[in-house]
Amino acid sequence: MFLHLGADRVIPLRDVIVITDIKVAKSGINDEFLKVMREESMIDDVSEDNAKSFVVTEKKVYLSAISAATLKKRANFLFDNEEEKDDRIYFVANTD
Repeated sequence: MFLHLGADRVIPLRDVIVITDIKVAKSGINDEFLKVMREESMIDDVSEDNAKSFVVTEKKVYLSAISAATLKKRANFLFDNEEEKDDRIYFVANTD
């Protein structure tokens, strides 16, 4: 199955490690993580400079204009329609 990130970009759902609200990334270790990923050219911005979430895979980090909550719902919907459910996807939401 695939996860649609917006801007005609889909990624294999099995590659997703974490889906995170971009507001959570504005502080602490997530901010540093995104900075390093940018320096390493490992960021793929499909948000058209309107990122609401980021999705981490083994090879890239995707910035998406779709909220983390919506991406998580899509991922869970896809898993619910599969025989085997994968518990590796974590959702980190803004707690404000």
